[in-house]
Amino acid sequence: MEKQLTKAEEQLMQVLWDLEEASVKEIITQLPTPKPAYNTVSTIIRILENKKFVAHKAQGRGHIYYPLIKKTDYSNQSLNKLVDGYFGGSFKSMVSFFVKKNDIDIVELESILDKINDKKTEK
Repeated sequence: MEKQLTKAEEQLMQVLWDLEEASVKEIITQLPTPKPAYNTVSTIIRILENKKFVAHKAQGRGHIYYPLIKKTDYSNQSLNKLVDGYFGGSFKSMVSFFVKKNDIDIVELESILDKINDKKTEK
């Protein structure tokens, strides 16, 4: 899965990940106002199908769409691309950047370190 999603595609994927399956109408109800046109959402869903992010099953005269890619898999790929592209592949540099720019307090930082240490002991 090397394909990246556009902002509009990712917005629809977020809805599908939350709902697990939905028609175009159901997807539209979950989107913020102003709601996009039915044809717009339908076109984006077909693009997502072509990219192999989404598949469908027939229901009556319509379709029910569902994700083929797990949210965690896409998130991991996106995060790795971010780390590689902006931080030279160094998670340490990324964490350092966010600590400096976002005023992470010591409690949050300790929580992050605990999670990292938990992961290390699982291996």
